[in-house]
Amino acid sequence: MKTKILSFIFSIFSLEIYAQAVSNQSSNMAEGMRSNGKIYVVVAVLVTILLGLIAYLIRIDKNVSILEKEIKQQ
Repeated sequence: MKTKILSFIFSIFSLEIYAQAVSNQSSNMAEGMRSNGKIYVVVAVLVTILLGLIAYLIRIDKNVSILEKEIKQQ
């Protein structure tokens, strides 16, 4: 369990470092999208996708929990 947690923390830090490197390279594109107002559309689409994935995972978890209870009762 500790190795999973440590690997998760390490991956978060490595992603942060990679994101900073990429943001320094592509700031012109971001500035262009920000000036046109398109960055808000991109953020809205990403938030919608993430919320959909979270809702889907919660629904699957509930279904699995119900099935586990049925199996334990038998």
